[in-house]
Amino acid sequence: MEHTFLEQLRKRPLLCDGAMGSLLYARGITYEQCFDELNLIQPELIESIHSEYISAGAQIIETNTFGANHAKLETYNLEERVREINIRAVKLAREAREISGQPVFIAGAVGPSGRPLQAPDEQRLSELRTIFREQIDALLVGGVDLLMLETFSSLAELRQAVLAAQDVGGLPIVAQMSFYEDGHTLSGQSAARVAAVLNDMGVDVMGANCSVGPAATLDVLQEMIAADEQFGDNKRAVPQMFSAQPNAGLPTRIGNRFFYMATPDYFADYTVRFARAGVQLIGGCCGTTPRHIGAMRKALDGVYGAATSFIPNTSRESQQAKPIEITNGKATIAGLIEEEVILPQQGTKTRLQEKLEAREFVVSVELDPPKGLNPAKILEGAALLQKVGVDFFNIADSPMARVRMGCIAMARLIQDHLGIETIIHFTTRDRNLMALQSELLGAHALGIRNILSLTGDPLRVGDYPNTTGVWDVDSIGLIRVLRGMNEGHDAAGSSIGAQASFHIGAALNLNMTDEETDQEIEKYRRKIEAGAHFIMTQPIYELAPLERFLERAGKPPIPILLGCIPLHSSRHAEYLHNEVPGITIPDDVRSRMRAAGEQGHEEGLKLAQELLMSARSMIQGVYLMPSYGRYDVVSKLTKMLLMQQIV
Repeated sequence: MEHTFLEQLRKRPLLCDGAMGSLLYARGITYEQCFDELNLIQPELIESIHSEYISAGAQIIETNTFGANHAKLETYNLEERVREINIRAVKLAREAREISGQPVFIAGAVGPSGRPLQAPDEQRLSELRTIFREQIDALLVGGVDLLMLETFSSLAELRQAVLAAQDVGGLPIVAQMSFYEDGHTLSGQSAARVAAVLNDMGVDVMGANCSVGPAATLDVLQEMIAADEQFGDNKRAVPQMFSAQPNAGLPTRIGNRFFYMATPDYFADYTVRFARAGVQLIGGCCGTTPRHIGAMRKALDGVYGAATSFIPNTSRESQQAKPIEITNGKATIAGLIEEEVILPQQGTKTRLQEKLEAREFVVSVELDPPKGLNPAKILEGAALLQKVGVDFFNIADSPMARVRMGCIAMARLIQDHLGIETIIHFTTRDRNLMALQSELLGAHALGIRNILSLTGDPLRVGDYPNTTGVWDVDSIGLIRVLRGMNEGHDAAGSSIGAQASFHIGAALNLNMTDEETDQEIEKYRRKIEAGAHFIMTQPIYELAPLERFLERAGKPPIPILLGCIPLHSSRHAEYLHNEVPGITIPDDVRSRMRAAGEQGHEEGLKLAQELLMSARSMIQGVYLMPSYGRYDVVSKLTKMLLMQQIV
């Protein structure tokens, strides 16, 4: 199955962002500073630049990691922070995307090592490959959608970067070299020669960036495209695609500053020329700004029409869903019938409650609300998942103690636009006892009745580590508050006018050490005594933790929904096992993911399916948590469960 980025690229040209370094320099960062370190020491600046490019219309933004490899960082004594800098850079780009609500692709930028390569021997080439592999591995862990290998002047070095990317695997590769005005690289290769080598290596997209302006870059791309048409027996089965990211002309020195003179209108004209020549990925390099990208967006839309919405990392089937449009602040999903939403009445059961009482197997998927104002991407993802048979959506409550749109508002949007019931996560971390009850009364009035009671992640892990937590009550206390409302009174015993109809959920951690088991079982029993109606567990990756728990705690008196985060690569498995608290992945599962290699996506789905089939008699549902917004993974797993009649 082809990656969504490549699918979209074949449909119409995609617009990439422009320069990062030029904007940093314009905003007071000197060239003597390490631009990549800014991901750690001035993250707001980097994120703001990403946001400007997204607002201008970029569909692809590059991480601020052009020089974030071991060799270049060594100059600044930062060589031990390669992983940290790259992962943080991806996080900043992803947060800018999430706040914008726009479904842009995140490209992991990889530049040359900066080491001279005269007559490189095998050892030198191997060292380069290791350097690139270290950076690319960190970008993959961070969650990029594709790799952008750019501004290489040595074809030998670019080959090592491509090989490193292929070693890591799993991501589309864009490989770009820099050419002079004579159409040759610094090391003397012609555009046709570069095209032939990159074609043989099987890169997904090849092209040119930096060094020269649009006119000379167009000449280079036309030579590459002409060479591609003459490859004969070496021609790819899948048509080759091309990219162009020229500079804004040659720099002019005025005083002590350098300026690029090519205007946004000039770039807009060449954007159409590139597209008509057969270039699919178009962007800018040194000297280009959000103004250039905005003009290019307008030019492309004038020829191809306004770009439709898409979701990065989704499957081919999901692309059949209709896009979401935002008009006057109201989100609508094209092709869906908007019907009046009838709120459940006091005393009526929720659909989740009815299904669980009927012993039906349920599937719920967790959705994280957006960090910004635009809910379109989340609503579209929910619409795609609804089509494949997902029963409910869990709406997280500022997970990892990071500010997001309120879970009640997001749940109501989903129920309004999709007519599907939600389960909101509700934490005691941020609200005192008055606020807890006020918001719960409001949620009930809005028809949001399924509540998963949580204490909440500690504030020190989030965006505001110095903020004071509240915790007037813990999760067990919140369950008691909800039970009291179902009896018709608040926490002080005052009447609320009628009996509420909350369906109350509680969390359970199955990944317990022997020392923690008794304490966790005691908490589980106290939650049931307090009034919990169902249990949702932390994710597990083998049956043993569930079996041990049931053996110690006995047959559960209320339904259990098993947590599941499908794995999609060996690195994903290692990251969850080693870096995420509360998740343990057994050795044999991680071994299977390593052995799967580039087929890790399929192996992860198979492992999840096997686990859920084995656990079917012990649980009454599954609670799926997509990583990095991978709706395609949980969509495919839902289909597999339906085919196996687990659901």
